[in-house]
Amino acid sequence: MLIFQYSGGDVSPGLCGEIEPPLTSRSPPPPTPWPARRTAPGTLINEALVWQTGRCGDLVSRAMHHLQPLHIKNQSNGTPLHQKPSSVHWEPEALYTLCYFMHCPQMEWENPNVEPSKVTLQTERPFLVLPPLMEWIRVAVAHAEHRRSFSVDSDDVRQAARLLLPGVDCEPRQLKTDDCFCASRKLDASSTEAKFLQDLGFRMLNCGRTDLVKQAVSLLGPDGINSMSEQGMTPLMYACVRGDEAMVQMLLDAGADINSEVPNTVHKYPSVYPETRQGTPLTFAVLHGHIPVVQLLLDARANVEGSLQEGAENYSDTPLQLASAAGNFELVNLLLERGADPMIGTMFRNGISTAPQGDMNSYSLAAAHGHRNVFRKLLSQAEKEKGDLDSARTGKAKLRALREAMYHSAEHGHVDITIDIRSLGVPWTLHTWLESLRTCFQQHRRPLIQGLLKEFSCIQEEEYTEELITHGLPLLFQILRASKNEVISQQLSVIFTQCYGPYPIPKLTEIKRKQTSRLDPHFLNNKEMSDVTFLVDGKPFYAHKVLLFTASNRFKSLLSNRPAAENTCIEISHVKYNIFQLVMQYLYCGGTESLHIRNTEIMELLSAAKFFQLEALQRHCEIICSKNINTETCVEIYNHAKFLGATELSSYIEGYFLKNMVVLIEVEAFKQLLYDVPVETPVTDVLQDLEKTLGTRIQSIHLSSSKGSIV
Repeated sequence: MLIFQYSGGDVSPGLCGEIEPPLTSRSPPPPTPWPARRTAPGTLINEALVWQTGRCGDLVSRAMHHLQPLHIKNQSNGTPLHQKPSSVHWEPEALYTLCYFMHCPQMEWENPNVEPSKVTLQTERPFLVLPPLMEWIRVAVAHAEHRRSFSVDSDDVRQAARLLLPGVDCEPRQLKTDDCFCASRKLDASSTEAKFLQDLGFRMLNCGRTDLVKQAVSLLGPDGINSMSEQGMTPLMYACVRGDEAMVQMLLDAGADINSEVPNTVHKYPSVYPETRQGTPLTFAVLHGHIPVVQLLLDARANVEGSLQEGAENYSDTPLQLASAAGNFELVNLLLERGADPMIGTMFRNGISTAPQGDMNSYSLAAAHGHRNVFRKLLSQAEKEKGDLDSARTGKAKLRALREAMYHSAEHGHVDITIDIRSLGVPWTLHTWLESLRTCFQQHRRPLIQGLLKEFSCIQEEEYTEELITHGLPLLFQILRASKNEVISQQLSVIFTQCYGPYPIPKLTEIKRKQTSRLDPHFLNNKEMSDVTFLVDGKPFYAHKVLLFTASNRFKSLLSNRPAAENTCIEISHVKYNIFQLVMQYLYCGGTESLHIRNTEIMELLSAAKFFQLEALQRHCEIICSKNINTETCVEIYNHAKFLGATELSSYIEGYFLKNMVVLIEVEAFKQLLYDVPVETPVTDVLQDLEKTLGTRIQSIHLSSSKGSIV
């Protein structure tokens, strides 16, 4: 394919793979001043744009010339052409619009995916994020060809901008008769004449003059008043789109089919919009909010459910679904009075299978868009008809519809509607509860946060999925971290204890490790046969290298760094004599069975065992500490364990915190541990450690293949 590259001069073949947009800051200024031109309110196109438009038009025409052979090659075989094919023509306004989107400053959404949305003035688009000019041409021409048009207009470029430029919010093209009536180049003369006559008939009806209905109908063809355009639209549908009540009445009097549908096929009607398929005149009147026309159609006995037939599956939105999504209370009330069913959902066909599209009925649509008054109206109507419906419809079907609506309201942040649905007795799911809580937390709605936290006990344990670990726990601990409210802290403590479960805390087990060498306890602190002396608290302690050298890497390091001598003296600081004596007793006796450790010595012995890298002795001390934990000592032992890096003991105490958090949250020392972290000391985030421990616990109890295996 021939590729173009534009650098401000003539067009020439290049190797860049695209056509570079000509409208950049590197373009030269206009040679002569042009008067300012205003094309729309608040949009100023200056003389530079007018000057650049001519050059852009020249580039577009050259590109279209080279695209034409490809277009001809891809055309399907059919009726022989009676004229030479010509490329699509670009209207002047289309070129102005193209230059506007490629170069001119304008108001755009800064990021449409964040709340609240912000609109900013984009002074000039960065060169790197601009789509290549060939892509603009391709998308704009595709829109024009979809309309069966020979020319690209300004709206085609706007639709291209809606697809190609992030943040640009252009309204989709509205349904108009002018968009679809062009004689196909594949038709013979007589068919082309009939097409133009039909075109004229639609235009006569579209002008709104009721006195021309008879003459216009005679031009529409064999189907008369029910003829369809290439968009699959009848004159009655176009009149409903415009809201022309007088024309609607005239067409109905002339015999127009009030329940005609936009066809699904694209062979006979190639310009049918996918969103309008199976649409009826009532559908279009509701879609555009023309209440008098809707009243007129319903009085003329239009099907209140649109194209849906009784007992059949629904593949398009009903009028009530459209009115509920738009939040038009008056239309919803009118349709409900005429018997519209809010329980009807929409089926979705993907070419392989047919499945419900999430039961998007009127309840779900009103809830998803936050129309609380419409949702309450739908509920009140269902209550009125409750006596006329069987128990299955008012039971499981309604519950399923309300649960779906509850999901959509929570997903889109409409907490008030979610709470309304919950008040009807609809049970929580973990996802809807979490999303509602997240929205309330972001909106600082403390009373609703307290109400939702209280409701956590209503969630079944079967709902404790991976989402609770990945999304729920971070949110709950974030609320605990940010809120110093005592009520909320107490409610969160209840939730954490409930999630931790009734099973006991996993116990610490002794490390059974056999020493490679041992000596008789008679040699303990025996001066006569010792070859190394430790100076502890100013007192000598006699030991033997053969035992210590294999006891741990710490002792090996202490002994290896000393010069070879008959008796080596090593000073030990920060360890008391009686504690060092217990360490040596553990080594000479080959275990912890003969040790008699007082409660006042256990923390210092744990520190010494950690320092000398004696894992078995350290675990033995940790087990003793775990047995001494209570509400008064747990914080002190935890701080000491974190300082020493005793991870097993720390995890055990974190389990104790979570299991007894309802009581501990009232203890001042525990609250200081959670909230009052000194800035000058890099202490590990306690809340983060508790979150990790609780996540591991939930995983082992509720998500592992063998539940309860931790006990």
